[in-house]
Amino acid sequence: MSVHSNRVKHIGVLGAGQLGRMLALAGYPLGNTFTFLDTTGNPSAGIGEVVVDPDNQHLAAFLDKVDVVTYEFEHLPVALVQQIEQHKPVYPSSRAIAVCQNRVEEKALFDRLGIPTPAYRVVESAEQLQAAATELGCPVVAKSVTEGYDGKGQAVLKAPEQAQAAWESIGHSRLIVEAFVDFVREVSLIAVRGRDGEVVFYPMAENQHVDGILRYSVAPLPDLDDSVQQTADGYIRALLDELDYVGVLALELFQTRDGSLLANEMAPRVHNSGHWTMDGAVTSQFENHLRAVQGLPLGSTQAIGPTCMVNVIGQEGDNPALLAIPHTHLHRYDKAERAGRKLAHVNVVAASHAELLEKVRACQALLPGAPAVEWSFADTL
Repeated sequence: MSVHSNRVKHIGVLGAGQLGRMLALAGYPLGNTFTFLDTTGNPSAGIGEVVVDPDNQHLAAFLDKVDVVTYEFEHLPVALVQQIEQHKPVYPSSRAIAVCQNRVEEKALFDRLGIPTPAYRVVESAEQLQAAATELGCPVVAKSVTEGYDGKGQAVLKAPEQAQAAWESIGHSRLIVEAFVDFVREVSLIAVRGRDGEVVFYPMAENQHVDGILRYSVAPLPDLDDSVQQTADGYIRALLDELDYVGVLALELFQTRDGSLLANEMAPRVHNSGHWTMDGAVTSQFENHLRAVQGLPLGSTQAIGPTCMVNVIGQEGDNPALLAIPHTHLHRYDKAERAGRKLAHVNVVAASHAELLEKVRACQALLPGAPAVEWSFADTL
């Protein structure tokens, strides 16, 4: 009997967007096949087999096709994930998805594990929001407790008197209100935990957001003290172990002027800020996620060289000119152009951070509406 006779082949993915597409592209060399369960009615993966099921009528057919289930989108009904767990292994588990869907649960977990966060309050009315803004000191950011991503479900209050308008614009019954952080940069850490508890960490990335949408991620960082990376590794390991997690977990943090880190939020899936690993690391986040959920050994997370991921938002750029830049790789998602939509990303690899900055600025000039590159360390190059 072959030692691989019980190996996973058919992988089910909850969600059918570009992250699922990139999982499939990473899994085909491993001999995997993919079936996507789309609960939105608007799949965009354009690859593998897609079961469109907004009314939850075809779950049995989906489960018949797969050995193990993972997801590329965490805003799913937790009850659906728990139902699937009765029939097939699901990695990460429904507990992870329940925590990450709910900002109050997430903050409570951070507090319990001693992971520092910005000061926050939970409010249930416009009056409570105004009181929290007064107490924390403006500006503050108010966020919906659930269903918030890419800057959606959020409002910045520059004065407590804006509470009523912010409450109405967000339109949720419970909000988290966070104090603003005087940060030097936004960073994120991608880690992977295998079925056997093995954990590997990617180099920390610096992220530049505009209007809540990620535009650039660069890694590794030339000025990051080893102790800061180790602190972040400790935070994310605590989360992985507490949740008995299997797969890729992303943790977004603020790095303050004194070098300390404050956790913003986590995502229980492959993550936009880890796309640089597709061309800039020995093993991509997508391959490592699939290795983890299949019980395979995890691959090296070492960076090949300074790398930047450039998101293509709303409108495609001059693709031939982008590809003419040396060591530049274009990953298109097969999506129609639309304002604010993630259409593709470009990974740029260089021999030095100075060369990387030059190349990324060349990419920016070829992408309509791309913001100027603002890395915290750019002036030192």
